[in-house]
Amino acid sequence: MAMAYKMATEGMSVKEECKRWFMEMKWKKVHRFVVFKIDERSRAVLVDKVGGPGEGYEELVAALPGDDCRYAVFDFDFVTVDNCQKSKIFFIAWSPAASRIRAKILYATSKQGLRRLLDGVHYEVQATDPSEMGFDVIRGRAQ
Repeated sequence: MAMAYKMATEGMSVKEECKRWFMEMKWKKVHRFVVFKIDERSRAVLVDKVGGPGEGYEELVAALPGDDCRYAVFDFDFVTVDNCQKSKIFFIAWSPAASRIRAKILYATSKQGLRRLLDGVHYEVQATDPSEMGFDVIRGRAQ
Protein backbone atom coordinates (compact mmCIF):
# COMPACT_ATOMS: atom_id res chain seq x y z
CA MET A 1 0.00 0.00 0.00
CA ALA A 2 2.94 2.33 0.65
CA MET A 3 3.96 2.00 -3.00
CA ALA A 4 0.45 2.91 -4.14
CA TYR A 5 0.53 6.02 -1.96
CA LYS A 6 3.96 7.02 -3.29
CA MET A 7 2.84 6.61 -6.91
CA ALA A 8 -0.42 8.44 -6.21
CA THR A 9 1.23 11.44 -4.59
CA GLU A 10 3.81 11.76 -7.36
CA GLY A 11 1.16 11.43 -10.06
CA MET A 12 1.38 9.83 -13.46
CA SER A 13 2.79 11.27 -16.63
CA VAL A 14 0.41 11.55 -19.57
CA LYS A 15 1.59 10.22 -22.92
CA GLU A 16 1.42 12.67 -25.84
CA GLU A 17 -0.82 10.24 -27.72
CA CYS A 18 -3.60 10.95 -25.21
CA LYS A 19 -3.81 14.59 -26.20
CA ARG A 20 -3.42 13.78 -29.91
CA TRP A 21 -6.33 11.28 -29.93
CA PHE A 22 -8.47 13.71 -27.91
CA MET A 23 -7.79 16.59 -30.32
CA GLU A 24 -8.65 14.38 -33.29
CA MET A 25 -11.96 13.54 -31.60
CA LYS A 26 -12.66 17.15 -30.71
CA TRP A 27 -11.72 18.91 -33.95
CA LYS A 28 -11.75 16.32 -36.74
CA LYS A 29 -14.66 14.25 -35.37
CA VAL A 30 -12.98 11.02 -36.49
CA HIS A 31 -13.55 9.34 -33.10
CA ARG A 32 -16.63 9.17 -30.88
CA PHE A 33 -14.75 8.29 -27.71
CA VAL A 34 -11.32 7.63 -26.26
CA VAL A 35 -10.69 5.37 -23.25
CA PHE A 36 -7.53 5.93 -21.19
CA LYS A 37 -5.82 3.66 -18.70
CA ILE A 38 -2.93 3.93 -16.26
CA ASP A 39 0.03 1.67 -16.94
CA GLU A 40 1.68 1.18 -13.56
CA ARG A 41 4.94 -0.12 -15.06
CA SER A 42 5.62 2.94 -17.18
CA ARG A 43 3.86 5.20 -14.63
CA ALA A 44 1.87 6.85 -17.39
CA VAL A 45 -1.65 7.42 -18.66
CA LEU A 46 -2.06 6.00 -22.15
CA VAL A 47 -4.79 5.30 -24.70
CA ASP A 48 -6.61 1.99 -24.15
CA LYS A 49 -9.34 2.08 -26.84
CA VAL A 50 -10.61 4.48 -29.48
CA GLY A 51 -14.17 4.40 -30.79
CA GLY A 52 -14.69 5.04 -34.47
CA PRO A 53 -17.12 7.61 -35.87
CA GLY A 54 -19.88 5.01 -36.25
CA GLU A 55 -19.64 3.78 -32.67
CA GLY A 56 -21.93 5.14 -30.01
CA TYR A 57 -22.42 5.32 -26.29
CA GLU A 58 -23.22 1.60 -25.98
CA GLU A 59 -19.79 0.73 -27.41
CA LEU A 60 -18.13 3.10 -24.94
CA VAL A 61 -19.89 1.44 -22.00
CA ALA A 62 -18.89 -1.98 -23.35
CA ALA A 63 -15.25 -0.84 -23.58
CA LEU A 64 -15.10 -0.06 -19.84
CA PRO A 65 -14.03 -3.08 -17.77
CA GLY A 66 -16.24 -4.22 -14.92
CA ASP A 67 -13.32 -4.79 -12.56
CA ASP A 68 -10.82 -2.01 -13.30
CA CYS A 69 -10.78 1.78 -13.43
CA ARG A 70 -10.53 3.88 -16.58
CA TYR A 71 -10.95 7.44 -17.83
CA ALA A 72 -12.95 8.16 -20.96
CA VAL A 73 -14.00 11.10 -23.10
CA PHE A 74 -17.16 10.93 -25.16
CA ASP A 75 -18.33 13.31 -27.89
CA PHE A 76 -22.09 13.50 -27.42
CA ASP A 77 -24.06 14.87 -30.39
CA PHE A 78 -27.65 15.97 -29.84
CA VAL A 79 -30.37 18.24 -31.19
CA THR A 80 -31.65 21.05 -28.96
CA VAL A 81 -35.27 22.08 -28.45
CA ASP A 82 -34.61 24.84 -31.02
CA ASN A 83 -33.61 22.14 -33.55
CA CYS A 84 -29.90 23.05 -33.44
CA GLN A 85 -27.22 20.38 -33.79
CA LYS A 86 -24.87 20.54 -30.76
CA SER A 87 -21.93 18.57 -29.45
CA LYS A 88 -20.69 18.34 -25.86
CA ILE A 89 -17.63 16.45 -24.65
CA PHE A 90 -17.92 14.43 -21.46
CA PHE A 91 -15.05 13.26 -19.26
CA ILE A 92 -15.95 10.06 -17.43
CA ALA A 93 -13.99 8.81 -14.43
CA TRP A 94 -14.92 5.11 -14.21
CA SER A 95 -14.15 3.42 -10.89
CA PRO A 96 -16.30 0.30 -10.43
CA ALA A 97 -16.83 -1.19 -6.99
CA ALA A 98 -15.09 -4.42 -8.07
CA SER A 99 -11.80 -2.66 -8.87
CA ARG A 100 -8.76 -2.89 -6.61
CA ILE A 101 -8.25 -0.26 -3.90
CA ARG A 102 -4.82 0.52 -5.36
CA ALA A 103 -6.35 1.26 -8.77
CA LYS A 104 -9.02 3.50 -7.24
CA ILE A 105 -6.34 5.52 -5.43
CA LEU A 106 -4.16 5.86 -8.54
CA TYR A 107 -7.02 6.93 -10.77
CA ALA A 108 -8.48 9.37 -8.25
CA THR A 109 -5.17 11.12 -7.64
CA SER A 110 -3.98 11.13 -11.27
CA LYS A 111 -7.21 12.44 -12.80
CA GLN A 112 -6.29 16.14 -12.69
CA GLY A 113 -3.09 15.60 -14.64
CA LEU A 114 -5.05 14.21 -17.57
CA ARG A 115 -7.93 16.68 -17.24
CA ARG A 116 -5.56 19.64 -17.54
CA LEU A 117 -4.46 18.41 -20.97
CA LEU A 118 -7.97 17.79 -22.29
CA ASP A 119 -8.99 21.34 -23.03
CA GLY A 120 -12.59 21.58 -24.18
CA VAL A 121 -14.34 19.08 -21.92
CA HIS A 122 -17.79 20.42 -21.03
CA TYR A 123 -18.96 18.03 -18.32
CA GLU A 124 -17.43 15.54 -15.93
CA VAL A 125 -19.13 12.39 -14.67
CA GLN A 126 -17.80 10.12 -11.94
CA ALA A 127 -19.28 6.64 -11.95
CA THR A 128 -18.88 3.51 -9.87
CA ASP A 129 -21.83 1.75 -11.50
CA PRO A 130 -23.19 1.82 -15.08
CA SER A 131 -26.43 3.44 -13.88
CA GLU A 132 -24.46 6.51 -12.70
CA MET A 133 -23.34 7.15 -16.28
CA GLY A 134 -26.40 5.93 -18.17
CA PHE A 135 -27.38 7.48 -21.48
CA ASP A 136 -30.23 9.37 -19.77
CA VAL A 137 -27.73 10.93 -17.33
CA ILE A 138 -25.50 12.08 -20.21
CA ARG A 139 -28.43 13.46 -22.21
CA GLY A 140 -29.83 15.24 -19.15
CA ARG A 141 -26.53 16.95 -18.38
CA ALA A 142 -26.05 18.06 -22.00
CA GLN A 143 -29.43 19.73 -22.39
